[in-house]
Amino acid sequence: MTAVTAGPEPGRTPGRAPGRGLVAPIVGYGRRNAMPAAGLAVVLAVWAVCSSFLGRDILPYPWVVAHQMWTDRTFYRPHIDATLWEAARGFFYGNVLAIGLAVAFFGVPILEKVLLQIGVASYCLPIIAIGPILATVFHGDAPQVALAGISVFLTTLTSTTLGLRSVDENSVDLVRAYGGGSVKQMRYVRFRSALPGIFTGLQIAAPLAMLGAIIGEWLGADKGIGVAMVVSEQAVNAPRTYGLAAVVAIITGIWYALITLIGRLVTPWAPKTTVGVNT
Repeated sequence: MTAVTAGPEPGRTPGRAPGRGLVAPIVGYGRRNAMPAAGLAVVLAVWAVCSSFLGRDILPYPWVVAHQMWTDRTFYRPHIDATLWEAARGFFYGNVLAIGLAVAFFGVPILEKVLLQIGVASYCLPIIAIGPILATVFHGDAPQVALAGISVFLTTLTSTTLGLRSVDENSVDLVRAYGGGSVKQMRYVRFRSALPGIFTGLQIAAPLAMLGAIIGEWLGADKGIGVAMVVSEQAVNAPRTYGLAAVVAIITGIWYALITLIGRLVTPWAPKTTVGVNT
């Protein structure tokens, strides 16, 4: 007698339990976020233990800082707006210049040797050293914007240049065979191939832009997170000082996450390890 094997039920995939298609993404999302949440919990626990040993005047407890942030929410707003506006403009100008020069390197190769050396030199110069010069030459918030732009320039320039070079030469040859010149090669092949690297550079540039703007504010500004940090430190207001540092961390984290999200939407073909953190 031949055994009769029942086939899969209609609407079910063989080897897959009912409801797995709905549950698996939820479980996967929880697993991806479990490690960052556990890491944050460990940091807060270590912070609380250190506060017990060092004293609340030196290192306030995390909940004291959180309460201070909530109490000072109206105090933070104008300073956050000023610093974020400076960092955003520096981020834009520095990255546009870096990407434009990286593309120009392929049209005029001699520019690469000269401008890349200038970019490396500007990156190696301490920001705290060139800040006073910029404060003397420019007025208003231009020094802060310039420092934010200088901070992001080399990172984006390097990532874009490497991305443009890491192209599949067979694709370039195909465009060339159909009569496409250097412009079409850049448009259809090289720039598309460089997009994941460009977004990786932009991710790194986000916190660098905030850092450049804050350091610029330390050298002279009317308002901003850097100014608020100096004032709160001079007033020995530790909870407010740590609260401002936490605000900077939150802003840069959100900025980084937004760039990661945009990068994944724009470059769906790129592996997740290329655009953003492997999650």
